[in-house]
Amino acid sequence: MNFDEILGLEHIKHHLVNSIENRRVAHAQLFVGEHGYGTLPMALAYARLLIENSQKNSQKVNVLEHPDVHFVYPINSVSKSSKKPLSKDLLPQWRDFIQVSPYGNLFDWYKHIGIEKKQGLINVDEATQITKDLSLKAFNGGAKVMIIWCADRLNTQAANKLLKLIEEPPQNTFFILITNQEDQILDTIKSRCQRLNFPPLSEADISSALQNNFNLEATKASSIAHQADGDYTAAIHLSQQSDDEQRFETLFIRWVRSAFRAKGNKYVVKDLIDWSDELASENRETQKRFLQYCIQFFRQALLFNYDAKDLVYLKVDDPKFKFSGFAQFIGGHNINDIFKALEDALYYVERNGSGKMIFSDLSFELTRLLHKKK
Repeated sequence: MNFDEILGLEHIKHHLVNSIENRRVAHAQLFVGEHGYGTLPMALAYARLLIENSQKNSQKVNVLEHPDVHFVYPINSVSKSSKKPLSKDLLPQWRDFIQVSPYGNLFDWYKHIGIEKKQGLINVDEATQITKDLSLKAFNGGAKVMIIWCADRLNTQAANKLLKLIEEPPQNTFFILITNQEDQILDTIKSRCQRLNFPPLSEADISSALQNNFNLEATKASSIAHQADGDYTAAIHLSQQSDDEQRFETLFIRWVRSAFRAKGNKYVVKDLIDWSDELASENRETQKRFLQYCIQFFRQALLFNYDAKDLVYLKVDDPKFKFSGFAQFIGGHNINDIFKALEDALYYVERNGSGKMIFSDLSFELTRLLHKKK
């Protein structure tokens, strides 16, 4: 991938190119931002330039095939194998994934390799392999680059094993760690990296990409770009209107209807428990995406209630659900508490808490907050 294939982020491209030209490249860098902001495409383009500039000739590099560019990413056992794989065992699938979805997120990757119902990790065996790979001489005597995608998935053992290597890598060896959850990375790892923050993409860049890559007409592309909050991955998902998003709407409406009816009605409480059990049976990535969907739904309701209707993009397919009526219950008296409840639930899901407890507690809290007086 080249820099000119990456959406926006001209200031970051300029910074990275200058760091190479001025020979001021940090040996370990941490790219921080949502996947849809372009962290992985930027790492690929940067790695390519690092390799090309370290060669004695000016030969162009295919970064996905080059022996001095190494990749590590979260994995788990796939259905075809019972053994614990390493990243190198899934390299063909990884190359396919990047070529098809360079802005793809972690759940997209899980779906690509068929582990949607599992949690991917970067374990200590992977850290051992990283050490072995980087101990080898460079193929052409130039630079070596190790890209660790979703570095927040390094478990503690793996992270501790890599500390010394990241701090003092072999000569002309560079680490690029990528994360959208910086708080999940050990401070000892972060302190050894130069941090580079990626901002959300502009609506204009996202809209243009949707028109060029998905043949969307300008008005539709602009509407989706506005909804995506600077995240090109989110924009792609919105443009495709996945089955998950339809399910999320159905789950959400069922949930809030039960929460409205549950106050003082012990028979409806069972509906909330059943709903919680159903969501608890989903994989954690789906649970997280649903909670993020809920946050967006409540935010849109708040904007509608405060008469900022030009900022409301949400379209509800259920003809029996009156969005305008629902929005009247969302305001300054309860929105901060609702956001906190949802964000707390996200926090506990990410830390492998009990789904039944998380979603039943969230349901009872939502019942209280929807009935909170102004």
